[in-house]
Amino acid sequence: MNKNKKPQLKPKNIKGTLLRLFSYYRFYKGLFAIGILSIIFASLAEVAATGMLSPIIDVFVSDGILKDAIRYILIMAVFVIIIALGQYVGNRTMASLAQKIIHKIREEMFSHMEKLPISYFDSHSHGELMSTFTNDVDMLNQSLEQAVSQIIVSTITVIATYTMMIIISPILTLVVTIMLVIMFFIIRFVGSRSSNYFRNQQIRLADMNGYIEEMMSGQKVVKVFNYEERAIDDFKNRNDQLRKSSSRASTFGVMLMPIMGNLTYMLYSVIAMLGSFLVIKGSISLGNIASFLQYTRTISRPITQVSNQLNTLFAALAGAERIFNVLDQEVEMDEGDVRLVRDYNGPGKHGWKVPNKDGSFDMVELNGHIRFDNVDFGYVPDRQVLKNINLYAKPGQKIAFVGSTGAGKTTITNLINRFYEINNGSIFYDGIDIRRINKMDLRSTMSMVLQDVHLFEGTVADNIRYGRLDASDDEIREAAKLANAHYFISHLPKGYDTMLTVDGLNLSQGERQLLSIARAAIADPEILILDEATSSVDTRTERLISEGMDKLMEGRTTFVIAHRLSTVHDSNAIMVLEQGEIIERGDHDDLMAEKGRYYALNAGIIELD
Repeated sequence: MNKNKKPQLKPKNIKGTLLRLFSYYRFYKGLFAIGILSIIFASLAEVAATGMLSPIIDVFVSDGILKDAIRYILIMAVFVIIIALGQYVGNRTMASLAQKIIHKIREEMFSHMEKLPISYFDSHSHGELMSTFTNDVDMLNQSLEQAVSQIIVSTITVIATYTMMIIISPILTLVVTIMLVIMFFIIRFVGSRSSNYFRNQQIRLADMNGYIEEMMSGQKVVKVFNYEERAIDDFKNRNDQLRKSSSRASTFGVMLMPIMGNLTYMLYSVIAMLGSFLVIKGSISLGNIASFLQYTRTISRPITQVSNQLNTLFAALAGAERIFNVLDQEVEMDEGDVRLVRDYNGPGKHGWKVPNKDGSFDMVELNGHIRFDNVDFGYVPDRQVLKNINLYAKPGQKIAFVGSTGAGKTTITNLINRFYEINNGSIFYDGIDIRRINKMDLRSTMSMVLQDVHLFEGTVADNIRYGRLDASDDEIREAAKLANAHYFISHLPKGYDTMLTVDGLNLSQGERQLLSIARAAIADPEILILDEATSSVDTRTERLISEGMDKLMEGRTTFVIAHRLSTVHDSNAIMVLEQGEIIERGDHDDLMAEKGRYYALNAGIIELD
């Protein structure tokens, strides 16, 4: 079980996150220009419409000409129409733009995730990644739709309004400036704390989602070992930490609105009193003070609105940081220059195209020879998992790995696939260092049948075709027959068109394994890796699976991770591993004659854990 994780609240580059986020607008320059111009016109028209109050009021107060008043009112009406059209076009455009950006970010995230190395998923839970894909992206979407547009409107409105206020009365503008400075420092003080709390909230949310995902996938284990009460207590602890973080974030998030609202009323009252004094002295007209009072509300309103959006903005920034953290992870590197050429020497005759330094190429026939030369490997630098591994396998041979849990059996097969890079030594495929072979081409010549089968939501045929996407329906049936899966598939409600749920939960364990073998068979691999799949099925199904795997292994280089020693007696070579080293090797008869560890395992003197 995952232990409670403490959030790592390191200083974040909020400015850099914002700049990177806004850089996505460059992909939609035309739409962005329309949205920005519409917002600018609407904001400037609103400021101008407010300015028209001054001549209208002054005309009526001074018993001016009615024609002049009507002209000013019509001008104001034009500005109101511009405001309505500008806000409609601007809001609709920016909402569409936000959806396009979120769409692009989601695509980038998924595409990038598919290119990440296996080691990344070893150190990050599925729940944590799902939280980034859902909660963080949704929060960012909400912010792009609301907060960004509001910030742009507020910036333009404040600048234009402040300019008009200086023109009307520099003295009153000075009073407003002092109050705005006070507001700025309050926003900065509250905002800095709100940012940390919202980041903490997102981390706690990801932690809780990861725990929920872990508990849901492990319900059988939870119930078998009566772990329900402990799981509930652990969840309550995480949920309580999330509640505290969310409460702090929300408290600071909603605190700004009433503070800014009260300061706005205070500012309005002060300006009204000072303005009245200036009107009495004749320093300013009644129309001017009316416009100035309206400008006072106008300049404080966007500041209040932005401050009210800060909780959303800070949560979105915390989510954006996590999103960009995923996007900044180094993808799986592939510097292989050796490519696979299929059917280069006739149907079914594949080969490796090996470039030389002089620009020429050599063709090496694809056979499936694998050789480990003095291979050392560790998942982390200070812990070596494999030590000086030497082995050789050729087509038609079955090489089995036997040993205790953690001895390094699965690790060896992961190195053949280049899921991880070795620390020392070399692995050769048909005499070519696998580090020179393009990873996609390398893996296209291999198939794996794992103990834990993963099937995808879709038809039975689609899941078999996953092994080779261009396989025909006839080829799928032949692969199913080879895997002994055709019989049970033909008795499903819709045969090969039967829909499977996620992980094929509407099939039995044995049926899922047979489909996994069929999926490996359709790929027609040169190298087959089997993590023995019969340990959790009945005897009849085990026989079907074993027969299917035996057919699949014919003529191929096969590596078997053994959990039942009876299944590897016919292996050409058995490697006994302990603590990352091969301590015994040979076929079954040779190892039994040596009376070493393998003999002790078979005789039951010691158990294979």
